[in-house]
Amino acid sequence: MGHADALLAMGGAFLAAAFLARLGARIGVPTIPLFMLAGLLLGPHTPGLVLVSDPHDFEMLSALGLVLLLFYLGLEFQLKDLRRGGRRLLTAGGVYLLLNVGAGLGFGFALDWGAREALVLAGVLGISSSAIVTKILIDLGRISRPETRLILGVIVVEDLFLALYLAALQPVIGGAEGVTETILQAAKAFAFLLVLAAAARYGTRLVGRLIRVRDNELLVISFLGAAVLVAGVSELLGVADAIGAFMVGLILAGTSSGPRIRQLVHPLRDAFAAIFFFAFGLALDPARLASVAGPVAAAAALTIVMNVIAGLLVARSYGYGPEHAADIATTLVARGEFALILAAMAVGAGLDGRLPSFIAGYVLVLAVLGPVIAARAHLLARVLGALGFVGRPAEAAEPVGVAEAEAADTRAYGETRASAEQSSAEESSAETVGADAER
Repeated sequence: MGHADALLAMGGAFLAAAFLARLGARIGVPTIPLFMLAGLLLGPHTPGLVLVSDPHDFEMLSALGLVLLLFYLGLEFQLKDLRRGGRRLLTAGGVYLLLNVGAGLGFGFALDWGAREALVLAGVLGISSSAIVTKILIDLGRISRPETRLILGVIVVEDLFLALYLAALQPVIGGAEGVTETILQAAKAFAFLLVLAAAARYGTRLVGRLIRVRDNELLVISFLGAAVLVAGVSELLGVADAIGAFMVGLILAGTSSGPRIRQLVHPLRDAFAAIFFFAFGLALDPARLASVAGPVAAAAALTIVMNVIAGLLVARSYGYGPEHAADIATTLVARGEFALILAAMAVGAGLDGRLPSFIAGYVLVLAVLGPVIAARAHLLARVLGALGFVGRPAEAAEPVGVAEAEAADTRAYGETRASAEQSSAEESSAETVGADAER
């Protein structure tokens, strides 16, 4: 593809994604499935205008979008949230993971597409979309409700599980021959992660000195270089490149430059993440989507059921009543960016060709149904009330603090105008504090 063709394709991709996202905002549909839809409509597998004839032309831009997505997640990841929630929060997250990942693994083996494909499906069905879930909480005005701390805590547990799962999954689906080679590759991957984790735990002061600079341009070049370089090293060592970027974000989050980096990377993340989802849509074939419609419907129904069961179990352990239990049970249904990360890994590993189409259809269905189901939680609350689901009074439940509510705003992908303005004000304040600390 020449320079003119490449520029036309990129410009058209951005504008098409923006146009559909604007339409979606009017009807409350998240941006992620709409970016995918833009790629599908303008790709080589649908009639009409073909903006990009070869999806591989966007491969590098797509990889950069994935790296920036996980880098930003690392910047936002807060281990203190796990410590604050204690053992009970880990148990709550474990219940969600056990039911959903277990159901996904069983579903994968039931499809009989292969053992490696089943392991990918376990992660796809098991991990909620933190971006869509947080946006649901904001859009429905639930960010200050008492059960929101628990919901956000479960997301943190799932994010941590995802990082470990991707590291363990890479050598398995990457074509390692035999148990010994798989174990060696997994050990090498985890050793690399332990080095990065040690840097995050003990080396933030040194890293902070190395990256500290007053000029924003130099800071952008520095953190982008670190994220992309470590992502490349990760790929060479058999760890998913996105996990290396996640760990760099985790390290930089603890430095005095962390708030400034979050502010500066935000527009880059949004732009290149849109390209990642658009490029994924380019590779989709509507004919293959139709062929996996049955498994997609079954998987979506299974996910809804498992999340309702997990939510009610967790709500019961926390003593929540019907209204709050219904909110918990219906909010974590959506699937999105993490499922597509696994799909991208499956494509790179040459797994069953039906897998990417299945994951795309599954994400499209639940990304749309998730907000709809969450908005109708009151219907489930009525049923629970009729069945005698009783918890302690709402005022006795531990409320989410103002700090947690403000932090949650920044985690939303494609925030509403109001939340984006609030996030901007918070980050500007944080930048001032960071600059004072540097001086």
